[in-house]
Amino acid sequence: MFQLVDARVATAALELDGTVVRPGTVIARVSGPARAILAGERVALNLLGHLSGVATATRALVDRIAGTRARILDTRKTTPLLRLLEKQAVVAGGGLNHRMGLYDAVLIKDNHVKAAGSPAEAVRRARAKVGPEIHVEVEIERLADLEPAIEAGADIVMLDNMPPSRMRKAVELAAGRCALEASGGVTLANVRRVAETGVDYISVGWITHSAPALDVALDFI
Repeated sequence: MFQLVDARVATAALELDGTVVRPGTVIARVSGPARAILAGERVALNLLGHLSGVATATRALVDRIAGTRARILDTRKTTPLLRLLEKQAVVAGGGLNHRMGLYDAVLIKDNHVKAAGSPAEAVRRARAKVGPEIHVEVEIERLADLEPAIEAGADIVMLDNMPPSRMRKAVELAAGRCALEASGGVTLANVRRVAETGVDYISVGWITHSAPALDVALDFI
């Protein structure tokens, strides 16, 4: 941001991405004309505070499920034009990127299911279209749809807003034949219970669209 304002401004990071820092830690230095620094200050701090907040929210979830097999995933619920940065922040916080867009995997949601008639039929149509190389994931709301979805060729089945008891049953029924992703209503308070059901992934939209910004300031010295 500062170099876009004035090429004479130099920046130096003092902490690596993903480093846990305490309040008051100096994380970067900026030097150059005061006018240029003050012109770029707010946008730079907005970006840094937001992205650090995304990483911090992700890290809190990752730490909460330590020792389980589950991994935290982001979603496509990102700020327009900031998706690459927000997803990079998720990785810095210890999470995984789900997919970058509609082009790199097939995710069959409730509206697709209604259009196709059933989760299994939607998977069959998608698999016939994209072939074996592209991952196909389907969202289900009922355990009765799990077996047909697996038989149709789903690589991942998303368990949408299911209680932990039903997720645990889904893990038993799938028996490792496909990956399982929990989604919907995940918070710091319940993420551990979700992870202990045995699911492979837990997707959380709010870590990118609603994570509290970190308090970052720029002070002249």
